[in-house]
Amino acid sequence: MRVLVVHNHYGSAQPSGENKVVGQEVELLRDAGHEVGVFERRSDDIAGRSLPGKAAVPLLVPWNPGVRRELAARLRAERPDVVHVHNVFPLLSPSVLAACADAGVPAVATLHNYTQVCPPGTLQRDGRPCTECVGSAPLPAVRHGCYRNSRLATVPLAVSLAANRRRWWTGVERFFCISAAQRDVLVGAGMPAGRMAVKHNFVPDTDARRSGPGEHVLYLGRLAEAKGVRLLMAAWDGIAAGGGAGVPLVIAGTGPLEAEVAAWAAGRGDVRYVGLYDPEQCRRALARAVAVVAPSTWLEAFGLVVVEAMAAGVPAVAAGHGAFTELVEDERTGLLHRPGDAASLASCLRRITAEGERNAEMGRAARLRYEQGFSPAVGLERLVEGYRTAIAGRSALARGGDTRAGRGDGNSR
Repeated sequence: MRVLVVHNHYGSAQPSGENKVVGQEVELLRDAGHEVGVFERRSDDIAGRSLPGKAAVPLLVPWNPGVRRELAARLRAERPDVVHVHNVFPLLSPSVLAACADAGVPAVATLHNYTQVCPPGTLQRDGRPCTECVGSAPLPAVRHGCYRNSRLATVPLAVSLAANRRRWWTGVERFFCISAAQRDVLVGAGMPAGRMAVKHNFVPDTDARRSGPGEHVLYLGRLAEAKGVRLLMAAWDGIAAGGGAGVPLVIAGTGPLEAEVAAWAAGRGDVRYVGLYDPEQCRRALARAVAVVAPSTWLEAFGLVVVEAMAAGVPAVAAGHGAFTELVEDERTGLLHRPGDAASLASCLRRITAEGERNAEMGRAARLRYEQGFSPAVGLERLVEGYRTAIAGRSALARGGDTRAGRGDGNSR
């Protein structure tokens, strides 16, 4: 199969699970013998643009005519069987879908967040869930400055959502939702249920697996309000006041709360802030963890670190909402705490660090869950199945019968 992957890479200054997933899927397909090309832009390149070039970037967010021409020409020259679209913000834009239509090549799209119904893609405002823009014009997002706390910065995203909503919904043969929770939200907002398939992200297998009880509780991710970092600090302070967990908390990552986290951890024996780990350091830290903690306050569309922990045979403590409720089997592969509740999070962390034998059982169950649902073999099967469905849908349309809007309920696993 010939596949062209379309992706705008996020800036390298911050860790990006989405960039990682895209790279892993490309490698997975190539290793399986498929021919994979990449059409990409990189947000890092914006810094090297002239001042007028930088000023023009927001104008290209809703529509980039140059990208449309360039991609359409490449599609006509290479004739891939399918185009797989990931992130198009800020340098690609939904014009990539017009290019696919121009060349008559079917498109599939992985929805890594909620940008189809929420300009910043988080379904959160001021640390709380927010659905004001879901199913309606995205004016509330502009009014509240939901992207980077700036009304001006939010405008291009809101314009793109409003102007291109119909293009997304009609121009993509198959949408990959990365969790059932995400799919439910998007279908509820009016997206075409028959073309919405659940395809969890896969995680490459690892030989760095836990072999003992573990040495620390690990938070691995972006240091941001939406990730529950302040909630974790409050919960850990409560644990410390009650005598501690017996193992330290290791926090690895970077982000807007970095200075606050570093100051909080300084001088403490029960907390280590280690900055941004490279991939090998992440693998080793996961294999030495008693548990991974994922206390996000926003409705995560997936939870990559939780599945990476599963691969290492490590249970998770995660917020009981969003995708975590389908990734973590409560009391079997980990524990779910009440979202936004520091006392509930502290209670779960105490339990998972104190109950050694139970923790070991959860770790074994987590590894089995990984093998059954999140391995490369499973990921490849679901990916290729989605491509074949998209190709068949476009072929039927070319013959005069549009099957895109509606066969099945889209819940292929």
